[in-house]
Amino acid sequence: MSVDRLAGIPGFSIDRVAAAVGNDARVLRLENLDTDLAPPEAAMSATREAIGTDEANSYLPFVGQTALREAVAARINRDAGTSFDAGNVVITCGATEGMFDALLALTDPGDEVVLTDPTYAGMIYRARLAGCTTRLVPFVEADGAWWLDLDALRAAVTDRTRVLFLMNPSMPSGAVLNAEEWAAVADLCCERDLWLLYNAAMERILFDGRAVTHPAGLDGMAERTITVGSVSKEYRMIGWRVGWVVGPRPVIDDIARVHIYNAVTPTGIAQPGALAALDEPDADFSRCLAAWERRRDTVTAQLDGYKMIPAAGGWSQLLDVKSLGLGSFEASDCLLRHGVAATPMRDWGKINGDRFVRLVFSNEPVERLATLGKRVTQALGDPRR
Repeated sequence: MSVDRLAGIPGFSIDRVAAAVGNDARVLRLENLDTDLAPPEAAMSATREAIGTDEANSYLPFVGQTALREAVAARINRDAGTSFDAGNVVITCGATEGMFDALLALTDPGDEVVLTDPTYAGMIYRARLAGCTTRLVPFVEADGAWWLDLDALRAAVTDRTRVLFLMNPSMPSGAVLNAEEWAAVADLCCERDLWLLYNAAMERILFDGRAVTHPAGLDGMAERTITVGSVSKEYRMIGWRVGWVVGPRPVIDDIARVHIYNAVTPTGIAQPGALAALDEPDADFSRCLAAWERRRDTVTAQLDGYKMIPAAGGWSQLLDVKSLGLGSFEASDCLLRHGVAATPMRDWGKINGDRFVRLVFSNEPVERLATLGKRVTQALGDPRR
């Protein structure tokens, strides 16, 4: 018998697609947010050296090793102009744990959380598991790009709203907020006394020369922004499961309490690797960013003629299958029969959910992505006919 808390919480459709693929090397693996680009060598070396040491094989410190907390604070300070220190940082078992910890510390059951439509399903359903009501604000298409509907954003906020929960670049769309949109978010948070819970897991993965805007650096936002990040995406360290939550005190102390009773402690042997990654020179990340951008460009060129907005950042973009008369699960099944694993987006939004499948371009080299157009045409037909 299922409990009420799980009512309306769907399974993860990524698993469904991945299980159907199995180990078939002929299939383009565009369903899961992985990357084949290696983690920093220094991170791997530091992790190997940590194995078996007393410091890395301990529960303590519960909120993370001090040197790593200091390095995370320094990164946020560089990006946002804040003055955080280790006391403003909790190290978590990936950003996903950090998001749930923050939601439990910032909201009570029945409070409202505002998210974009679409957004990462793990954000929507963590908010609902915390007992919150979610209100989705659509991204809209204009001039070949995604734009946040600012009128809808303002209308979504009520007296019950406690948190704006945003990811930038947004997943799965690859949308990136511009200066006007960030200003509107900041104004709304300040006017309505809201928390901004900022999923920054991909914040530097920006294409076409875009620059990072950290919302804690905007006027009035340092004291009301909770930043969640990790080494999973930018540093390609998915298996390390090291993330962080950064914010003002005393709320970060509340988040630390939730973390301790949720996970107790982050992974000890993984933290030295994370620290080494944060110390890596920018050239390592720039090399990977250029590779991901080339892959984004290849997918876009391969699917010229299909309705699709190129990602402005992140690891994925959306193929509009509703324009072809298909739902997302039907389209995903058709694509898989022709060697393309793509995740249906039904549960990732309301307006912008079932009309799309997600294409992750971070895990396949350009040479294999160059076969995408032929496969998709065979599966879904030529859109220009």
